[in-house]
Amino acid sequence: MKLTTVKITPPLECNIILGQAHFIKTAEDLYEVLVNSVPNVKFGLAFCESSGPCLVRHEGNDDELRRMASEKALELSCGHSFIIILKNAYPLNVLGKVKDVPEVIGIYAASANPLEVVIAETEQGRGIMGVIDGYKTKGVESDNDIADRRAFLRKIGYKLG
Repeated sequence: MKLTTVKITPPLECNIILGQAHFIKTAEDLYEVLVNSVPNVKFGLAFCESSGPCLVRHEGNDDELRRMASEKALELSCGHSFIIILKNAYPLNVLGKVKDVPEVIGIYAASANPLEVVIAETEQGRGIMGVIDGYKTKGVESDNDIADRRAFLRKIGYKLG
């Protein structure tokens, strides 16, 4: 078995959702969930098929994000994994509905941070072993940090004034 990593850096003002599913209709079902969840969402998504022709299946409503998702999925080449690149939405806006898609098995990461995906490769194929999301923790927040966090959440509209 060989271990490698693939780096995924979300484009500016974008978030990444990385997960695993199990059926060819995943790409279309995820498309429907995303367009029905957030007005004005822009996204590209790609799904690594792991049987039959073993292709990267892709959908989206933004050609550049769709291309980027396809390229990153091909670089991952891990059976039944999927990647969504979101713009004009946060993962928390869509994650519940993504998880409710019947084909979705689980989510590895949902983040605007750079990711390092740890991959195991055997004679049969490749699989995601885990994800390094962002950077090492530097400490515990202070009272000022708490105030800043609370102010930020109100500034972006996720908590009342």
